[in-house]
Amino acid sequence: MQNKKSPRFIVFEGIDGAGKTTQIDLLEKALLKQGVPVERTAEPTTGDTGKLLRRALSGEIPKTPEELALLFTLDRVEHNQAIEKALAAGKTVLCDRYYYSTIAYQGSASDMGWVKSLNLNCPAIRTPDLCLFLDLTPEESIQRIRARGQTAEIYETKEQLSKIRNRFLNAIKTLPNVRIVDAASSPERVHERILEVLRG
Repeated sequence: MQNKKSPRFIVFEGIDGAGKTTQIDLLEKALLKQGVPVERTAEPTTGDTGKLLRRALSGEIPKTPEELALLFTLDRVEHNQAIEKALAAGKTVLCDRYYYSTIAYQGSASDMGWVKSLNLNCPAIRTPDLCLFLDLTPEESIQRIRARGQTAEIYETKEQLSKIRNRFLNAIKTLPNVRIVDAASSPERVHERILEVLRG
C-alpha cells in the first residue's frame, strides 16, 4: 500500500455524516497492521484557535465567514508544525478535514478565490499528498447525523449541505491530489475503495 520509508499526509474530507472518522479508524488499523506508524489529527485542532472555532461553529460566538476563514487558516498554520514533526518522524498523518473544508464552507459564504488563495499561497501550510473526498448526498448525510443523536452545527441543514457538497465538488476539481470516493456503501466497502486508491 505504501513504502514504509515514505510517510504520507492524507486528508479525509466530505460533508457531515460522510463517515470520515470511521474510515480513518479503518485505515489506521490497516496501516498499523502493515507496520506503518500513524499519527491522527483533525481540524479544528484542540489548540486555543481551534477551541474558539468550535465555539463559533456551534453558534455560541457569532463570526462572519471572513472571520471564520481567517481563524481556520491561523489554526492550520499552527497545526502544520505538528504535521511536519510527525512526517519527519516517519509517521503517515491521517487528518480529518483540512483547507478543502475551509474553501467549501467559508468560500461558499464569502469569496472562494480569496479563501483558496489564503490557504494555497501560504508557505506555512503543507499541500497534502492525498485528499480522499467521501461523497454522500445531503439526504444520506442528514439521516446519519440524526442517527448519531448529536447537536447540529450551523451548516447541518439539507439546503446548506447540498450547497456545500456542490461547492466541494466544484472546488476540488482545481485542487491537487484529490480522489472522490463513493461513501454511500457500507463502511467496509468504502474502506476497500480507499485501499484501492492507495494501491493505485
